[in-house]
Amino acid sequence: MSAAAPTPAGRPAPAVSPAALHAMLQDGAEIALVDVREEGAFSRNHLLFAACVPLSHLELRIDALVPRRDVRMVLTDGGAGDAGLAQRAAQRLHGLGYTSVAVLDGGTAAWQAAGYETFSGVNVPSKAFGEFVEHWYETPRLPATEVEAMRQRGDRFVILDSRPLAEYRRMSIPGGIDCPGAELVYRVHEMAPDPDTTIIVNCAGRTRSIIGAQSLINAGVPNKVYALKDGTMGWTLAGLTLDHGRDTHAPPPGDEALARARARAAEVARRFGVQRVDGATVQRWQDDPRRTTMLLDVRTEAEYRDGHWPGARHAPGGQLVQATDEYVATRGARLVLADAPDGVRATMTAHWLIQLGWSDVHVLVDAPPAPELGMPPATARPVPVVPAIDVATLRAAIDGGYAPVVVDLASSLAFRKGHLPGAYWGVRARMADCLGALTTARPDALRAPQGAAAGQALPALVLASPDGVLARLAAHDLAATHPALPVRVLAGGTDAWSAAGGPLESGLDRTLTDVDDVWWKPYDHAGGAERAMKEYLDWEVGLVAQIERDGLARFRRF
Repeated sequence: MSAAAPTPAGRPAPAVSPAALHAMLQDGAEIALVDVREEGAFSRNHLLFAACVPLSHLELRIDALVPRRDVRMVLTDGGAGDAGLAQRAAQRLHGLGYTSVAVLDGGTAAWQAAGYETFSGVNVPSKAFGEFVEHWYETPRLPATEVEAMRQRGDRFVILDSRPLAEYRRMSIPGGIDCPGAELVYRVHEMAPDPDTTIIVNCAGRTRSIIGAQSLINAGVPNKVYALKDGTMGWTLAGLTLDHGRDTHAPPPGDEALARARARAAEVARRFGVQRVDGATVQRWQDDPRRTTMLLDVRTEAEYRDGHWPGARHAPGGQLVQATDEYVATRGARLVLADAPDGVRATMTAHWLIQLGWSDVHVLVDAPPAPELGMPPATARPVPVVPAIDVATLRAAIDGGYAPVVVDLASSLAFRKGHLPGAYWGVRARMADCLGALTTARPDALRAPQGAAAGQALPALVLASPDGVLARLAAHDLAATHPALPVRVLAGGTDAWSAAGGPLESGLDRTLTDVDDVWWKPYDHAGGAERAMKEYLDWEVGLVAQIERDGLARFRRF
């Protein structure tokens, strides 16, 4: 299937055999391989370079991940048991303007049956790359018990946590300072100006600890540098106590520290062949319909909000290396990294992307001529206008005893944290199953209540999601398949309900479908978290051998 061969809308998308897809993934041309199952299902068994874009969220995510409408795209699901999920997604993509969409014949099951490797987990290429880096560079590491002994002795060292601030706040190593991955070389000389200070880099598990420590080593930082073996999980498994709720982050570099960081980044650029590019060239690239050019801003969110290149997507450098498939789904795309004029963070990010196998990576350090402000909307596409019920009306209905059924389409983790009292949980792509389960559990559930509240007729069903956007998409789906069903969307979603003082309850009961919408991190498991940590760490270590068997990854050695 070539990029120039459009698939007529309304007809089944053409099928691609496992052997043909295997060849396509190695031919050097652009290709977007997209798995449209929910993330939890995806995490059990998937192709190495598949980006997970669930059908439930397709309209919200696909434009950012696959911006070129005529790029070759192959969709996959689990196989026969998924009831044509990939074909459903193909038809939706045709409606969104994508013209060269195929499906993997037989899905992931057929790929595996053909003798090709499949993987569990998420962000597998990046996770496997972290293990590759540790093996290739022999990145130094310290176990949690040794770091704790250093702390007890009063040794001179600093712990830099390479995760985003939200993860750091959730749990952190005592005394650790938040300094996300791409910020390490940029800020380290402010945090450890004395070369006699040992630097220890941690994350939750392994990848960002390894990449972060090796970033400092690759940059020639004179300090002793170590990765904390197994991160906060290793700390927990060693019986040590983590901090929670801390908000200590590394400051930006002063003039002297920045000069040192720039010099080290320049040497990294020379050694690893990192290319710089000016804004005029990037504009020409973006205007070229034959190639995908992704413009990614690797700075902090605050810097991005204060002004960024028009059209640039925020992709903090450490996370871009850690989870490349969450930012770019088109293999072979040209990547342009935007930064402050010094280019330190973009350079350090680029040198890892080059080693990950991305062959066309550039650093843009020009200031934007007319910067955009703030964060872009969740989707560039208009969200359907559907009938809604506001918070006050719904509360009045509940207080008056006319409560409709509420189905919350948030992630299972968000639902577990807080939802409207009595709400059910479901998945947008499985609304037919949700309605069937509701009818079985409560035969009268989908009959509109009699009466009115605040002058508004009451619906039988109210759909909710955190901001209401996903619920609006689901209501639009139902209007086509169940036009007689009285459905309303909670205006503003659960966020608006909570902001207005509406009560929330926690827990994950009243589920209408399988709870496999997201991959749960080891810390997310209410019980058996330590076992989940051990299994996760073993999984990461085992990826090196699995990648070698698969043969599709092209990690570069320097």
